[in-house]
Amino acid sequence: MLLTRILTAIAGIPLIFACVYFGDLPFFIMMFIVSFFCVQEYLSIVKQYKPHAAASLILASAFFIFLCFFKEFPADKSAVCAIAMLFIFFVLEVFWGNPQLSVERISASFLGSFFLPLAFAHMVYLRQMTSGREIIFFLFLTVWILDTAAYAFGRMFGRHKLAPNVSPKKTIEGAAAGIVFGLLTAVICKYAFMDSVFTLPQILLLGLIISTVGQFSDLAESLVKRDGNIKDSGKIIPGHGGVFDRFDSYIFAAPAVYYFLLFIK
Repeated sequence: MLLTRILTAIAGIPLIFACVYFGDLPFFIMMFIVSFFCVQEYLSIVKQYKPHAAASLILASAFFIFLCFFKEFPADKSAVCAIAMLFIFFVLEVFWGNPQLSVERISASFLGSFFLPLAFAHMVYLRQMTSGREIIFFLFLTVWILDTAAYAFGRMFGRHKLAPNVSPKKTIEGAAAGIVFGLLTAVICKYAFMDSVFTLPQILLLGLIISTVGQFSDLAESLVKRDGNIKDSGKIIPGHGGVFDRFDSYIFAAPAVYYFLLFIK
């Protein structure tokens, strides 16, 4: 199992870094694939609510493309798409559904088709910013290192449960270690390749945002999986589970970083 994880990482990390480095279409394609499989795995997790899986996947894919390419849309893109999606799901329920539990089906379908593409579109927005390549590298590195630190320190020193009803193995000690290593990674990244991009206070705030919001994003995905009574979101990545498992830290972290950067710039 460990060997499989290592081999997958050896093959996957250079591919991710290449997409980040070149940006534009390669990075968009990577994030589109990530968004698509995360939605697909989410729909599989919440299958007990009988969501409109095919419609959700189609709408999620169209929404992601719309968010990334139609920048000059004359209205709030997210609001327009949210209303359109809800209208479609209500049409499906009114004419072809069963009134019983229809709200659950609409809610489960909408959450997957709207929120996940919206969250991952912010990764594309970050890459398109000035110094976007460095920002995305920094975001990936920080999440990977803090996740590893939180896991290792939680295993060795964890005594107090962080959210026992959602993720029994995560501990307060592990989360604290994740924050510390996230901040250390932020400082190292600043002086390694972002010295002219951010001041020290800015990079420390970014490190804190990524470390706290990223770990909460992980817990949010665990909440969904706990509701679906499953351990891994999928099996598509050998030794690592599903795409949702590997990219869950970004569902809240990417928007948080993006809007923080808009605020300070």
